[in-house]
Amino acid sequence: MLYIVIAVILFGLLIAIHEFGHFSVAKLCGIQVNEFSIGMGPLLLHKQGKETLYSLRLLPIGGYCAMEGEDEESDNPRAFGNASGWKQFLVLIAGSAFNFLAGLLILLCLYSSVTSYATSTITGFMDGFPCEGEDMLMVGDEILSVNGKAVLLSGDISTILSLSDEDTVDLVVRRDGEKVKLNNLPLTLQEYEVDGETVWRYGLYLGVEEATLPVRLRNGFYSAVNFVRTVWWSLEMLFTGDAGISDLSGPIGIVNTMSEVGQASATMLDAILNLLYFAAFIAINLSVMNLLPIPALDGGRVFFLLLNGLLYLVSRRRIPAKYEQYVHLAGMCALLLLMAVVALQDVYKIFV
Repeated sequence: MLYIVIAVILFGLLIAIHEFGHFSVAKLCGIQVNEFSIGMGPLLLHKQGKETLYSLRLLPIGGYCAMEGEDEESDNPRAFGNASGWKQFLVLIAGSAFNFLAGLLILLCLYSSVTSYATSTITGFMDGFPCEGEDMLMVGDEILSVNGKAVLLSGDISTILSLSDEDTVDLVVRRDGEKVKLNNLPLTLQEYEVDGETVWRYGLYLGVEEATLPVRLRNGFYSAVNFVRTVWWSLEMLFTGDAGISDLSGPIGIVNTMSEVGQASATMLDAILNLLYFAAFIAINLSVMNLLPIPALDGGRVFFLLLNGLLYLVSRRRIPAKYEQYVHLAGMCALLLLMAVVALQDVYKIFV
């Protein structure tokens, strides 16, 4: 129960950070904010500020920053719709930017005590490794990409390899200062003997570097970028059919997973660190998903903002606001339906 409470609090904080991004940038841009809410549904607590109602609502599955003139026409000069295009753009992307920065900050804090990192430079091979040689891999090679996907951190090698269902892979390595392409290598998981035990490995030994401040900053940033790439790869799998709606999780599933992560940890400290790492992933996941060009999401509004700007340059006309709102309303209905389906699915997974 404790980890469920912690997970709910962390999830709520990520939502609050997202909405605070919209709120703070809107205020800085002189846009009137009518309500700043954490949570959805029935009102629990509220406080009326000078012009903004600050509220806490029952369901920790969302939140909003309700700006004047955001969803309707307004004569108020401080309305969102009357602000210049660049101000609207900054406000719309601010939520995702704050989530990304929050995730990056968590990662940098988690890595602050790390003393060394594995690199993507090969230092040796396990006995029986099948891809060693001048025309294949050699000690000293730095693996730069696997199957066309860049290797930012050492863990990317096994991650990208696990995504492939082929028997061979294409690599790009840096050898003696030059890039070398190695195609159709039979680099797959196989059994190796390690310390008297049989294990499944790719057969590579990788180097280690000291965790200096620049290295920590670089690896923290690369970890955040990898979270972004994970979202894109997941979306790609959805479109190709390698994953389906049954693989999606909503707030219920996320909280349940975070609770399981906490319970599976050996100590309370390990649980907190693991939950924070997962929270960083969710924060960056939220930042990416909210910028997708889907109606009702921030990305959908950015899409219409850019489209209207282009139309105005070409024809001095814009899409009537009511039609844009129809599209966003339809998108919201579709998203709510999807959220309901995913929520039922999450509940089913918990009890089955």
